[in-house]
Amino acid sequence: MLKAYVLMNTELGQESAVVKALGDVEGIRGTHALYGIYDVIAEVEAESMERIKEIVFTKIRRLKNVRTTITLITYGEPFIRD
Repeated sequence: MLKAYVLMNTELGQESAVVKALGDVEGIRGTHALYGIYDVIAEVEAESMERIKEIVFTKIRRLKNVRTTITLITYGEPFIRD
């Protein structure tokens, strides 16, 4: 499985609406509203790069109130501290 994190800027005051809408998107494992430069982050998991691109381009970017996105693709094994 591949994993990506998608950072989003939303329309002013629409963070909660975007987080709620992302909850209905298959392949999104979790979302959080943020304080700072970005408004929302979503964790995306899929079996291929094509599927990640599909989720980002056809599901996330087309959501009402999403203005911009930055996608970070992960690689390698995660570091987990005991």
